[in-house]
Amino acid sequence: MGEDRYIGAPAEARGIAMDLPRDKARLYEIYDEVIRDRLQALPGAREFVAECRRRRLAIAVASGADRTKVVANLREIGMPEDMFDAVVDGTEVIHKKPAPDIFLEAARRLALAPGECLVVEDAVSGVAAARAAGMRCLALTTTFSAEELAGFDWIASDLAHAPQEVLAW
Repeated sequence: MGEDRYIGAPAEARGIAMDLPRDKARLYEIYDEVIRDRLQALPGAREFVAECRRRRLAIAVASGADRTKVVANLREIGMPEDMFDAVVDGTEVIHKKPAPDIFLEAARRLALAPGECLVVEDAVSGVAAARAAGMRCLALTTTFSAEELAGFDWIASDLAHAPQEVLAW
């Protein structure tokens, strides 16, 4: 739902004044150190991307996080941003999830109509954004339960258990 709110809301709730650009830059320095050799791709993620590539499907990452964090996360899981046809981060759209803007921008960059896209999501706001964008959605129960992730087309515990039909429609 946007890094500014993720960082700024707790500070605001505690009455802490922030210099958002400076404080975000420092937070990302710390974050980059903390995640070194700690993050792993979700089970099946590499294989899922490889299968998409085999089928010559366009692939994008659309994350509400700032680009610095997105690139660091992708690097650490061994899936650098050049594996994808497009990477859209939260600084590139005004309205964050659950608004559909980030997914619509990813579709635009891939030159696809929204109805041709599949969103893989693990967050309630992301599933809602996929639905609002008119895209199909594979919800992953890595963070929220199936009941909380209402509105999906398919559901799986991770990408290793994604139903075969998600790439067949």
